[in-house]
Parts: sequence; C-alpha cells; structure tokens
Amino acid sequence: MDEALLRSLTPGVIAVLVRRGADFAAAEDAVQDALVEALRVWPARPLADPKGWLVTVAWRKFLDAARADSARRRREDRVEEEPAPGPAAAVDDTLRLYFLCAHPSLTPASAVALTLRAVGGLTTRQIARAYLVPEATMAQRISRAKRTVSGVRFDRPGDVATVLRVLYLVFNEGYSGDVDLAAEAIRLTRQLAARVDHPEVAGLLALMLLHHARRAARTTPDGGLVPLAEQDRSRWDTAAIAEGVAVLQAALARDRLGEFQAQAAIAALHADARGAEETDWVQIVEWYDELLRLTGSPVVRLNRAVALGEADGPRAGLAALAEVEPGLPRRTAAEAYLRERDGDAATAARLYAEAAREAPNLAERDHLTRRAARLNTALAADREEGRPS
Repeated sequence: MDEALLRSLTPGVIAVLVRRGADFAAAEDAVQDALVEALRVWPARPLADPKGWLVTVAWRKFLDAARADSARRRREDRVEEEPAPGPAAAVDDTLRLYFLCAHPSLTPASAVALTLRAVGGLTTRQIARAYLVPEATMAQRISRAKRTVSGVRFDRPGDVATVLRVLYLVFNEGYSGDVDLAAEAIRLTRQLAARVDHPEVAGLLALMLLHHARRAARTTPDGGLVPLAEQDRSRWDTAAIAEGVAVLQAALARDRLGEFQAQAAIAALHADARGAEETDWVQIVEWYDELLRLTGSPVVRLNRAVALGEADGPRAGLAALAEVEPGLPRRTAAEAYLRERDGDAATAARLYAEAAREAPNLAERDHLTRRAARLNTALAADREEGRPS
C-alpha cells in the first residue's frame, strides 16, 4: 500500500465531498472510512483511478451516514442522487481545503492540527505524537476545529496570507516523534505553490528550503545547539540551497515584495557565505530594513539590531537594541551577545545566565548556560592572575 499516495489524495477527496454538499466534519469522517476500506481492498485489486475510487466510496459512506441520521434528512434531499462511479473530475478542489483549514475563526493551534489532518493526510495519532500530547487531547482539538468550519461557505477568495502563516507554523514545529513536520510543511507548500501563482507562496517555499538546508548542522550528536556562525557548512544541503535560491530569484523578479521573500533573501545571504566571516552583513541589514517596513515586527527589530552589530560594530547594535521593548523573547540573549563582542564579559555573563532562565526550550537554555559558564571561568582566571576584567 502506497501511504504517500493516500496522503496526497486525501485533501482532494475531502474537497470534492464538500463541494457536493457535505459539511467538512462529515466529509472528513467519510474519507477516513474510505481510506480504511482502501487499505483492505487496494493491495488485492490494482486501480486505474485511485482518486475516483476514493471519491465514490467516500460519497457512499457519507450517504450511508446521512440516511442513518434523521437530523440530516434535509441535507439528504439535496444529495440523494449518487454520482455514478468513474474517473474523478479534473477539478482541483485542494486549494479550497487549504483556505478552509486556515479559517480565521480557528486558533493557530487548531488550524495547524486541521491542516495536518485534512490537507496533510496524517492520522490523529501521528499529529499527537508530533506535538507530544495524548491522542485523546489531539482528537478533541481536531473535532472542535472541524465543528467550527462545518457549514463555512466559500463565496469569496481565501486569504493566502493566513494559509502561509499556518504552513509556517507547521514548519517551525520542526521534528518530533515519527512525523517530520518541517518536511511535511515543505511538501504542503510545494503543493500550494503548484496551485497558487503568488510570489509570497514561492517566498515561503524558498525560506523553508534555505532553513531546512542547515538542519543537519544545527545540533551536536547529543542534541546541543550549534549557532549559525559555528556550524559546519560542509554539512549544509547544497541542493536545497540551490533550489531555494532559484525559487526566491523567480519570486523577486516579479517585483511584489512580501515578508516571506524578504526573510528568504536574508537566509540566502547566510547560505551564500562560505564562512561566517564572509557574511554580507551590510546587505542583510538592508533586507531587515525592508522587512521592518513590511511588518513593523518587534522581533524583526531585534534581529536587525544583532545584524547591525555585525555590520557596524557592537556599539551600533546595542544602540539599536535600546529601541526594542524590554521583555521581548530572546532580547536578553541578544544583548548578552553584543556585550560580549563589545568586551564587557562580566555584564555578558550575567545576561547569558538571565537569558538561560528565560529560554523557551532545553537546548537553548543549555547553550546559554554554557556561554555564561565559559565567560565566568575566564573572569575567575583573570582575577586570580590579577588581570583586569
């Protein structure tokens, strides 16, 4: 049984049922039942049109459920004629499903879970393992999301920006358990790019490819964090970098700049440097200026301050950082880094320790703790030998 084929067909089959009149929850349930039937039947019977088979079986499952539920009698009147089995229509409904799963009435967590289930074709168990939560908890989250979007009408074009934000959330979950969410996000974004001619879709795909290319070099064998400047660049995926750059260049050539294209341009400049010392920080700062103009994001302002510290020196970076609101995640770590580069080891050590206490994950906390310890050890040695700190 080709699991990848089933996963690729799932969103289109759900979307066909929704277009025919089924609400989202009922359509998704019917398709899941059809997939179970496929696992039983397909190995013994080669099919010329797998999607058509799934549509036919899922539609029958939906009608059976509708007829068994008296509360759905009015809907049954609308769909009582079962379409004849045969090849699936050449209409691409998958895009409709992307917009449905990224509906603004859903919380980001629910939108991500529903996208992975309906568009990605993952099981509830796989999604729960990826998020390290009990399967029952994830089942409830998905069920609530399905109820929320049931009955939603598509009488207006969907919001591409919302879909892209959901896909980027999936990508940033990274990897856990038996589901590689970063790879899954790239697969789904490729699928979206094949259906939507929009430079920001291409920008997001380029950004994902460029970030994912560095994945093998980001951690030590024991799970420790390796900063970008210290990564072994021979371990970067050059094919993914080349593809990401090509996708980005094609998007930028359309002269409709968006935030994902700007982020991808920054990632491309990092990927282009053979070593950290060759990084074009001046151009990176210019791209951060563009990104700040597009978003006004305090996180962008923070990252720009660090980049400015590399381009024009740590004092310039600290001056820019002073304009970033206190309490922003990772602000303390950024200041610690700039203080260290400015030669203020004592302040940097204190700030690294403070940043470690604020760290959002264990790997980051351990990395910052080690930086603080390294500086404190050097300061203690200086005091013992009478050297100024």
